[in-house]
Amino acid sequence: MKTLVVYKSKSGFTKKYAEWISRQLEAEMREASKVTVETLSDYDTVIYGGGLYAGGISGVKLITKNLERLKGKKIAVFATGASPAREEVINEVRNNNFTPEQQKQIRFFYLRGGFDFNKLTLFNKGIMSIMKLCLKKTKNPTPDDLGMLAAFDHPVDFTDEKNTKDLISYINL
Repeated sequence: MKTLVVYKSKSGFTKKYAEWISRQLEAEMREASKVTVETLSDYDTVIYGGGLYAGGISGVKLITKNLERLKGKKIAVFATGASPAREEVINEVRNNNFTPEQQKQIRFFYLRGGFDFNKLTLFNKGIMSIMKLCLKKTKNPTPDDLGMLAAFDHPVDFTDEKNTKDLISYINL
């Protein structure tokens, strides 16, 4: 089975997971900007990973817009974000990024990443600064809100190779 791991990573957390997955599956790995739908056609299994930005998986349209051309392939998508891997978070991300029809063809996994404000582009720093202001104004912040606020000053990395276990098991079925 010929497998390709494609990723789009802005701060390194998604790339780290892509490297671990690629190594464990002995699969090829490519950055999303270097992949076309024609490239994907050469593989039996396609794994796509992207970071979460405002609930959207970065670059996942490479998969969703070409799903018809990928019929018959095993497709897995993983997203990385700073939020804990709770069921409600996972369901929200899945439902915000994939239609019910797409969910029949795509298996989704959430792999907790991290947050490092200093690694963001100027544009993303601007967006996240607005988020920070909103969080500071929250009257009853949740523990997640407080953790996110703290991460602006102290980067966090929750990546762990063990988090790939379910994805690897799915691919190896």
